[in-house]
Amino acid sequence: MPDRPLRIGMIGGGCGAFIAQPHQKAIHFDGTRRVVAAALHPDPKIAMDEAANWKYPIKGYPSYDEMIADQSKLPDDQKLDYILIVTPNFVHFDAAYKAVNAGIPVICEKPLTVSLEEAEKLTEAVEKNNVPFAVAHTYLGHWSTWFSRHIVTSGLLGDIRWVDSSYIQGWLATQVENQGAEGAKWRTDPKKSGGSLCGGDIGTHALMQLRFVTGMDVTKVSAHMETFVKGRVLDDHFTVYCELSNGGKGMVRASQICIGHKNDLAIEVAGTKGTLAWRQEEPEKVVVMLPNQPDRVYWRGAVCANDGFLGDVPEWLLKEPTIPSGHPEGFHDAYARLHREFEKDVRAYWAGKPFSCDGSKYANIYDGRMGLSFIASCIKSNSEGGAWEPVKYAK
Repeated sequence: MPDRPLRIGMIGGGCGAFIAQPHQKAIHFDGTRRVVAAALHPDPKIAMDEAANWKYPIKGYPSYDEMIADQSKLPDDQKLDYILIVTPNFVHFDAAYKAVNAGIPVICEKPLTVSLEEAEKLTEAVEKNNVPFAVAHTYLGHWSTWFSRHIVTSGLLGDIRWVDSSYIQGWLATQVENQGAEGAKWRTDPKKSGGSLCGGDIGTHALMQLRFVTGMDVTKVSAHMETFVKGRVLDDHFTVYCELSNGGKGMVRASQICIGHKNDLAIEVAGTKGTLAWRQEEPEKVVVMLPNQPDRVYWRGAVCANDGFLGDVPEWLLKEPTIPSGHPEGFHDAYARLHREFEKDVRAYWAGKPFSCDGSKYANIYDGRMGLSFIASCIKSNSEGGAWEPVKYAK
């Protein structure tokens, strides 16, 4: 593949949709990727109007079907290198399935689909076509998440006994879906959101943070999915006691009715030698608590190997930060890191070389399927009063 910026097509994102904004900023971070085409809205006229008035020149399409079909007709120097899907949940499957079967790599917003059956079908298509596929679990893109994963999976905390992974919000504490909040309207609609509101929307982030940082899976769940706001069909509070693949225990918690909380994603990992703590709203630091010692606080960009707790730290991990410590990275940087790592696999794919998509830098198709498997097990457990339910596809 020539050393040129990758061409990206975006599905969704018109009419001021929030999630498209951090994605497109992240895409343009490095000068090696750019959005060149888009199908921005399900209404063809609105889609074309939005494209014509976009902040920078893009090729507009009336629908994603037409954008995907057009690729076979274009010369090689105009075809898309990958597609980004930033639509509501219920559109993910069809758009991703068609792109994958056309041989086009995909980054899809989470959750992967609205059902496990769709996730399984999409996984089969990715395997059959052997294309790179990423699920945009944003918070894996923080350098401090990668660093936390190194600490835990290197055994520095000993055997892991307990993990508490949570994501707490307050924006759905009232019936804002009936007050003009567009993002709340489709999220609270089972036909568009799937079988879980809170669990599917942010509980899957907490699950993925647990799985990525520890390298372990949730094998069984005892779930309580509650609805506090009257008139709402789906859960807005989500509490799941978990059995982990190493025999330890954990908790995946999420809530969207806790007033005052914004995007409070956090994880604590407790082992036989120490505990690690990280919070998304303070993403520059990782705290490690050891017995009979002051807490150790590690800051992105200021980590030294062999400090009495850390042993050797991979050179690539120490060199990876993009700006010096004390100049905070944030949400956009995390997205940029995901796109940057995905770019490596996309370039390898188009060059006919092996690519990994192994889940070590960003969530892959199997992580997305695991999220839907987890939600399916939680729904069944909840329907049976919190009875323990195995999770399909757990390692």
